[in-house]
Amino acid sequence: MNSADVLTDAFNRVQESVHEVVDGLTPDQLALRLTEESNSIAWLIWHLTRIQDDHVAGVAGTEQVWTSQGWVDRFGLPFPPSSTGYGMTPDEVAAVRVDSPDLLTGYYDAVHEQTLSYVRGLTDDDLDRVVDRSWTPPVTLGVRLVSVVNDDTQHVGQAAFVRGIILRTA
Repeated sequence: MNSADVLTDAFNRVQESVHEVVDGLTPDQLALRLTEESNSIAWLIWHLTRIQDDHVAGVAGTEQVWTSQGWVDRFGLPFPPSSTGYGMTPDEVAAVRVDSPDLLTGYYDAVHEQTLSYVRGLTDDDLDRVVDRSWTPPVTLGVRLVSVVNDDTQHVGQAAFVRGIILRTA
């Protein structure tokens, strides 16, 4: 197994978790926030997908799936197309609503496909390439991709926690 295989496996696990966490939920359950300051499942899945889309497109030198495949229009959110969820207010979080889990999984699957297409072509040496010099030390491709996986797993875990509460109180 090489590093591309490890990254592929990690992103595949995120995809499985994304599908599991939204499966069978209603639009109201997806939008439910446990407190006025909390994130909903819809927001968490949308945000983790936006970050993966943004970061992978950035290192791959491609356009984001969000805009290139029209997901920005399908979601119809009241934010600029460049929004990823970072730094959003509680009111903005509440504005992320979807009609079905299929919109979330459809967008994630499209990003996942683009991510795997990129990751599968990487060699171990590629992971040492510096992709962001604004940090000390500079961020390499390997660190950036692991950071995306870490962000994804944290947010899908949060969504799973919220799902568990929703289903236990329903």
